[in-house]
Amino acid sequence: MTDSPYADLDRPPLNERTLTRALVRPGTLWREIRVVRRTGSTNADLAAAALTGAPEGTILVAEEQTAGRGRLGRTWAAPPRSGLLFSILLRPEVPVARQGWIPLLTGVAVATAVRRMSARAQAGDFGEPVPGEQVDARLKWPNDVLVGERKLAGVLAERAGDAVVVGVGLNVVLRAAELPVPTATSLAIEHSATTDRELLLRAVLRGFDTGYRDWTAAGGDPEASGLAATYRGLCATLGREVQVHLPGDRTLTGVATDIDPAGCLIVADEIISAGDVVHVR
Repeated sequence: MTDSPYADLDRPPLNERTLTRALVRPGTLWREIRVVRRTGSTNADLAAAALTGAPEGTILVAEEQTAGRGRLGRTWAAPPRSGLLFSILLRPEVPVARQGWIPLLTGVAVATAVRRMSARAQAGDFGEPVPGEQVDARLKWPNDVLVGERKLAGVLAERAGDAVVVGVGLNVVLRAAELPVPTATSLAIEHSATTDRELLLRAVLRGFDTGYRDWTAAGGDPEASGLAATYRGLCATLGREVQVHLPGDRTLTGVATDIDPAGCLIVADEIISAGDVVHVR
């Protein structure tokens, strides 16, 4: 990003100070939030910080990423200040076998915040309430956030020593001509009442904080914490016929019936821990 004066009034920069005041408080998960103008990958930066002892609850937000990554080796690209690009550092004290729920929990936090904030009433020209149009955000297993079949956000979780780093990319004010692929979308394109990136980030992180503390208090048990029920309620994959492209060029077709205790997808009585899921129309 250059040092030229800020000019795009539709894309104001995030304010690290106000985010810190709103989020970093006693009794919450969050310990530090840092906003940078540009970096290669927030996940890579936090993974390096995790290996040198950075605490759980550290958040890194970038206005632009030059080497953003998604699941299965895909890239993630967006114009500066057009979305939310951030990573969080976790040190979960739950069994490793249950940590597969972390990216699913993150997807729930993003989808829930989008659904709530997109319908938030705004003030009109004369101060009258203007109801918003709720964006029907749903989850495609494991953690893509969709509107219909168009991708709004993605989540990438990676291990860094004994820590887990979770990255989120949420398209907020991308215009149609800026979408990286025709199957993507943004909150602006979906007519969300709220496209204020700071409000959206605060909503996602507060929702994650609550869900994560409930989940860890239950020892990572997704059923006892209520995480599994919430995920199932938001998941557009369950009950549908899907094609799963598996490692080794194998493809499985069948109905997605459930999520198992480790966060894996069950398709045609087969447990899927990794793969690219396609919803069959």
